[in-house]
Amino acid sequence: MTPTEIVSQLEDGMTIGIGGWGPRRKPMALIREILRSDLKDLTVVAYGGADVGMLCAAGKVKKVVFAFVSLDFIPLEPFFRKAREGGAIEVMEIDEGLMLLGLQAAAMRAPFIPTCIGLGTDVLRCNPELKTIDSPYGDGREWLAMPALKLDAALLHVDRADSRGVCQIKGPDHYMDDLFARAADRTFVSCDELVDTDFFHRHPEEARYVFWERSETTGVAELPGGAHPSSCAPLYGFDVAHFKEYAASVKEEGGWQAYVDKYVAVGEARYLEQAGGLDAIKQLPLPIF
Repeated sequence: MTPTEIVSQLEDGMTIGIGGWGPRRKPMALIREILRSDLKDLTVVAYGGADVGMLCAAGKVKKVVFAFVSLDFIPLEPFFRKAREGGAIEVMEIDEGLMLLGLQAAAMRAPFIPTCIGLGTDVLRCNPELKTIDSPYGDGREWLAMPALKLDAALLHVDRADSRGVCQIKGPDHYMDDLFARAADRTFVSCDELVDTDFFHRHPEEARYVFWERSETTGVAELPGGAHPSSCAPLYGFDVAHFKEYAASVKEEGGWQAYVDKYVAVGEARYLEQAGGLDAIKQLPLPIF
Protein backbone atom coordinates (compact mmCIF):
# COMPACT_ATOMS: atom_id res chain seq x y z
CA MET A 1 0.00 0.00 0.00
CA THR A 2 0.98 3.64 -0.27
CA PRO A 3 0.94 5.89 2.81
CA THR A 4 -2.04 7.72 1.32
CA GLU A 5 -3.92 4.44 0.90
CA ILE A 6 -3.18 3.51 4.51
CA VAL A 7 -4.38 6.83 5.92
CA SER A 8 -7.50 6.64 3.74
CA GLN A 9 -8.46 3.55 5.79
CA LEU A 10 -8.51 5.61 8.99
CA GLU A 11 -11.54 7.60 10.15
CA ASP A 12 -12.29 10.48 12.46
CA GLY A 13 -12.77 9.40 16.07
CA MET A 14 -10.81 6.16 15.77
CA THR A 15 -8.60 4.75 18.50
CA ILE A 16 -5.14 4.45 16.96
CA GLY A 17 -2.25 2.58 18.55
CA ILE A 18 1.24 3.72 17.55
CA GLY A 19 4.14 1.33 18.05
CA GLY A 20 7.73 2.10 18.91
CA TRP A 21 9.06 3.68 22.09
CA GLY A 22 9.74 7.39 22.63
CA PRO A 23 12.24 8.36 19.90
CA ARG A 24 12.68 4.76 18.70
CA ARG A 25 11.18 3.03 15.65
CA LYS A 26 8.13 5.23 15.30
CA PRO A 27 6.13 5.10 12.02
CA MET A 28 6.88 8.77 11.42
CA ALA A 29 6.26 8.76 7.66
CA LEU A 30 2.73 7.52 8.35
CA ILE A 31 2.34 10.17 11.06
CA ARG A 32 3.37 12.83 8.54
CA GLU A 33 0.78 11.46 6.13
CA ILE A 34 -1.88 11.84 8.84
CA LEU A 35 -0.69 15.41 9.39
CA ARG A 36 -1.37 16.09 5.69
CA SER A 37 -4.87 14.62 5.98
CA ASP A 38 -8.16 15.86 7.42
CA LEU A 39 -8.27 13.21 10.18
CA LYS A 40 -9.30 14.50 13.59
CA ASP A 41 -10.68 13.55 17.02
CA LEU A 42 -8.31 10.61 17.38
CA THR A 43 -7.68 8.67 20.58
CA VAL A 44 -3.99 7.78 20.51
CA VAL A 45 -2.53 4.89 22.51
CA ALA A 46 1.27 4.99 22.64
CA TYR A 47 4.52 4.80 24.50
CA GLY A 48 4.81 8.21 22.97
CA GLY A 49 7.38 10.41 21.33
CA ALA A 50 7.21 12.99 18.55
CA ASP A 51 4.40 10.97 16.97
CA VAL A 52 2.07 12.02 19.78
CA GLY A 53 3.47 15.54 20.03
CA MET A 54 3.04 16.28 16.34
CA LEU A 55 -0.51 14.95 16.25
CA CYS A 56 -1.35 17.10 19.28
CA ALA A 57 0.25 20.16 17.70
CA ALA A 58 -1.84 19.65 14.56
CA GLY A 59 -5.09 19.40 16.53
CA LYS A 60 -5.68 15.79 15.47
CA VAL A 61 -6.02 14.37 18.97
CA LYS A 62 -9.00 14.14 21.29
CA LYS A 63 -7.41 11.86 23.90
CA VAL A 64 -4.03 10.27 24.65
CA VAL A 65 -3.65 7.00 26.56
CA PHE A 66 0.01 6.89 27.58
CA ALA A 67 2.67 5.78 30.00
CA PHE A 68 5.06 8.54 28.90
CA VAL A 69 5.56 10.93 25.99
CA SER A 70 9.27 11.68 25.73
CA LEU A 71 12.11 12.34 23.31
CA ASP A 72 14.47 10.64 25.75
CA PHE A 73 17.28 13.20 25.91
CA ILE A 74 14.49 15.82 25.95
CA PRO A 75 12.48 14.33 28.84
CA LEU A 76 9.08 15.90 28.09
CA GLU A 77 7.89 15.97 24.48
CA PRO A 78 7.32 19.73 23.99
CA PHE A 79 4.12 19.85 21.94
CA PHE A 80 2.45 17.13 24.01
CA ARG A 81 3.44 19.08 27.12
CA LYS A 82 1.91 22.24 25.66
CA ALA A 83 -1.35 20.43 24.84
CA ARG A 84 -1.48 18.76 28.24
CA GLU A 85 -0.76 21.90 30.25
CA GLY A 86 -3.23 23.88 28.13
CA GLY A 87 -6.01 21.34 28.66
CA ALA A 88 -6.37 20.82 24.91
CA ILE A 89 -6.60 17.03 25.19
CA GLU A 90 -8.13 14.37 27.39
CA VAL A 91 -5.68 11.94 28.96
CA MET A 92 -5.47 8.54 30.55
CA GLU A 93 -2.05 8.45 32.24
CA ILE A 94 -0.98 5.02 33.42
CA ASP A 95 2.35 3.31 33.88
CA GLU A 96 4.26 1.11 31.45
CA GLY A 97 3.05 -2.10 33.07
CA LEU A 98 -0.63 -1.18 32.94
CA MET A 99 -0.25 -0.19 29.28
CA LEU A 100 1.24 -3.59 28.54
CA LEU A 101 -1.58 -5.38 30.36
CA GLY A 102 -4.25 -3.31 28.58
CA LEU A 103 -2.76 -4.24 25.22
CA GLN A 104 -2.42 -7.89 26.29
CA ALA A 105 -6.08 -7.99 27.31
CA ALA A 106 -7.15 -6.60 23.94
CA ALA A 107 -4.84 -9.02 22.14
CA MET A 108 -6.43 -11.94 24.03
CA ARG A 109 -9.95 -10.56 23.47
CA ALA A 110 -10.37 -10.39 27.25
CA PRO A 111 -12.27 -7.47 28.82
CA PHE A 112 -9.59 -6.88 31.47
CA ILE A 113 -6.58 -8.35 33.26
CA PRO A 114 -6.40 -8.28 37.08
CA THR A 115 -3.19 -6.89 38.53
CA CYS A 116 -1.72 -5.39 41.69
CA ILE A 117 0.00 -2.71 39.59
CA GLY A 118 -1.40 0.71 40.45
CA LEU A 119 -2.99 -0.23 43.76
CA GLY A 120 -2.17 2.33 46.44
CA THR A 121 -1.11 4.95 43.88
CA ASP A 122 -2.63 8.04 42.29
CA VAL A 123 -3.26 6.04 39.11
CA LEU A 124 -6.69 5.18 40.50
CA ARG A 125 -7.39 8.69 41.74
CA CYS A 126 -6.45 10.25 38.40
CA ASN A 127 -8.26 7.63 36.34
CA PRO A 128 -11.67 7.06 37.96
CA GLU A 129 -12.67 4.87 35.02
CA LEU A 130 -10.29 2.20 36.35
CA LYS A 131 -12.08 -0.25 38.66
CA THR A 132 -10.96 -2.67 41.33
CA ILE A 133 -12.34 -6.17 41.86
CA ASP A 134 -12.28 -8.69 44.71
CA SER A 135 -10.63 -12.03 44.21
CA PRO A 136 -13.22 -14.74 43.49
CA TYR A 137 -11.15 -17.29 45.42
CA GLY A 138 -11.92 -16.18 48.95
CA ASP A 139 -8.43 -14.95 49.78
CA GLY A 140 -9.56 -11.38 50.49
CA ARG A 141 -7.31 -9.88 47.82
CA GLU A 142 -8.23 -6.77 45.86
CA TRP A 143 -7.05 -6.33 42.29
CA LEU A 144 -7.02 -3.50 39.78
CA ALA A 145 -8.93 -4.61 36.68
CA MET A 146 -6.94 -3.10 33.81
CA PRO A 147 -9.37 -2.80 30.89
CA ALA A 148 -8.49 -3.93 27.38
CA LEU A 149 -7.02 -1.15 25.24
CA LYS A 150 -8.88 -2.13 22.07
CA LEU A 151 -7.54 -0.44 18.96
CA ASP A 152 -9.36 0.32 15.74
CA ALA A 153 -6.00 0.43 13.98
CA ALA A 154 -2.31 0.15 14.79
CA LEU A 155 0.54 1.93 12.99
CA LEU A 156 3.99 0.31 13.22
CA HIS A 157 7.42 0.61 11.61
CA VAL A 158 9.78 -2.30 11.00
CA ASP A 159 13.11 -2.64 9.25
CA ARG A 160 12.01 -5.37 6.82
CA ALA A 161 8.71 -6.85 5.58
CA ASP A 162 7.25 -8.71 2.63
CA SER A 163 4.01 -8.11 0.77
CA ARG A 164 2.25 -10.92 2.69
CA GLY A 165 2.68 -8.98 5.93
CA VAL A 166 5.60 -10.87 7.42
CA CYS A 167 7.38 -8.18 9.45
CA GLN A 168 10.89 -8.33 10.86
CA ILE A 169 12.42 -6.27 13.68
CA LYS A 170 16.15 -6.84 14.09
CA GLY A 171 16.77 -4.11 16.67
CA PRO A 172 17.56 -5.00 20.28
CA ASP A 173 13.94 -4.58 21.40
CA HIS A 174 10.64 -4.96 19.58
CA TYR A 175 8.95 -3.07 22.44
CA MET A 176 5.19 -3.85 22.50
CA ASP A 177 4.65 -3.84 18.74
CA ASP A 178 3.43 -7.43 18.68
CA LEU A 179 0.74 -6.52 21.22
CA PHE A 180 -0.28 -3.43 19.25
CA ALA A 181 -0.65 -5.63 16.15
CA ARG A 182 -2.81 -8.18 17.96
CA ALA A 183 -4.87 -5.58 19.87
CA ALA A 184 -5.98 -3.82 16.66
CA ASP A 185 -8.73 -4.56 14.18
CA ARG A 186 -6.32 -3.50 11.43
CA THR A 187 -2.55 -3.13 11.49
CA PHE A 188 -0.64 -1.00 8.99
CA VAL A 189 3.13 -1.25 8.81
CA SER A 190 5.80 0.88 7.16
CA CYS A 191 9.16 -0.73 6.46
CA ASP A 192 12.61 0.40 5.41
CA GLU A 193 12.92 -2.55 3.04
CA LEU A 194 10.27 -4.60 1.23
CA VAL A 195 11.61 -8.03 0.28
CA ASP A 196 10.22 -10.68 -2.05
CA THR A 197 7.99 -13.35 -0.54
CA ASP A 198 10.75 -15.93 -0.90
CA PHE A 199 13.15 -14.12 1.41
CA PHE A 200 12.11 -15.80 4.64
CA HIS A 201 12.18 -19.23 2.99
CA ARG A 202 15.69 -18.64 1.70
CA HIS A 203 16.79 -17.28 5.08
CA PRO A 204 14.95 -19.32 7.73
CA GLU A 205 17.32 -17.98 10.41
CA GLU A 206 15.61 -14.61 10.01
CA ALA A 207 12.34 -16.01 11.38
CA ARG A 208 13.51 -15.40 14.96
CA TYR A 209 13.03 -11.66 14.31
CA VAL A 210 9.35 -12.03 13.33
CA PHE A 211 7.16 -11.27 16.36
CA TRP A 212 3.57 -11.50 15.11
CA GLU A 213 1.65 -13.53 12.60
CA ARG A 214 1.36 -12.11 9.09
CA SER A 215 -2.41 -12.54 9.34
CA GLU A 216 -2.34 -9.65 11.83
CA THR A 217 -0.87 -7.28 9.21
CA THR A 218 -3.44 -5.51 7.04
CA GLY A 219 -1.11 -3.55 4.78
CA VAL A 220 2.55 -2.71 4.28
CA ALA A 221 4.18 0.40 2.80
CA GLU A 222 7.83 0.53 1.77
CA LEU A 223 9.21 3.77 3.16
CA PRO A 224 13.01 3.86 3.47
CA GLY A 225 13.91 6.17 6.34
CA GLY A 226 10.27 6.06 7.38
CA ALA A 227 11.06 6.08 11.09
CA HIS A 228 13.13 9.29 10.90
CA PRO A 229 13.70 11.36 13.00
CA SER A 230 13.26 8.42 15.39
CA SER A 231 15.67 5.50 15.17
CA CYS A 232 15.33 2.16 13.45
CA ALA A 233 18.04 -0.12 14.83
CA PRO A 234 20.15 -1.62 13.40
CA LEU A 235 19.77 0.67 10.36
CA TYR A 236 20.05 4.16 11.90
CA GLY A 237 19.87 6.04 15.17
CA PHE A 238 17.59 8.91 16.09
CA ASP A 239 18.39 12.38 14.75
CA VAL A 240 19.37 14.51 17.74
CA ALA A 241 19.82 17.70 15.68
CA HIS A 242 16.42 17.31 14.05
CA PHE A 243 14.69 16.68 17.36
CA LYS A 244 16.38 19.76 18.84
CA GLU A 245 15.13 21.88 15.92
CA TYR A 246 11.65 20.45 16.34
CA ALA A 247 11.64 20.99 20.12
CA ALA A 248 12.90 24.57 19.78
CA SER A 249 10.01 25.43 17.45
CA VAL A 250 7.50 25.16 20.32
CA LYS A 251 8.95 28.36 21.82
CA GLU A 252 8.88 30.32 18.56
CA GLU A 253 5.97 32.38 17.29
CA GLY A 254 4.47 30.30 14.48
CA GLY A 255 7.10 27.65 15.15
CA TRP A 256 4.85 24.64 14.53
CA GLN A 257 3.60 25.99 11.22
CA ALA A 258 7.16 26.74 10.15
CA TYR A 259 8.11 23.14 10.94
CA VAL A 260 5.11 21.87 8.97
CA ASP A 261 5.96 24.07 6.00
CA LYS A 262 9.56 22.86 5.97
CA TYR A 263 9.14 19.17 6.72
CA VAL A 264 5.53 18.01 6.36
CA ALA A 265 3.65 19.90 3.68
CA VAL A 266 6.46 19.32 1.17
CA GLY A 267 5.80 15.57 0.89
CA GLU A 268 7.91 12.61 1.92
CA ALA A 269 10.53 12.77 -0.85
CA ARG A 270 11.29 16.40 -0.07
CA TYR A 271 11.22 15.61 3.66
CA LEU A 272 14.08 13.16 3.21
CA GLU A 273 16.01 15.78 1.26
CA GLN A 274 15.43 18.35 4.00
CA ALA A 275 16.61 15.80 6.54
CA GLY A 276 19.91 15.43 4.68
CA GLY A 277 19.05 12.52 2.41
CA LEU A 278 18.67 8.81 3.01
CA ASP A 279 22.44 8.19 2.99
CA ALA A 280 22.90 10.72 5.79
CA ILE A 281 20.05 9.18 7.79
CA LYS A 282 21.71 5.77 7.53
CA GLN A 283 24.85 7.27 9.05
CA LEU A 284 23.08 8.44 12.21
CA PRO A 285 24.77 6.65 15.14
CA LEU A 286 22.77 4.20 17.18
CA PRO A 287 22.18 5.26 20.80
CA ILE A 288 24.29 3.46 23.40
CA PHE A 289 22.94 2.72 26.88
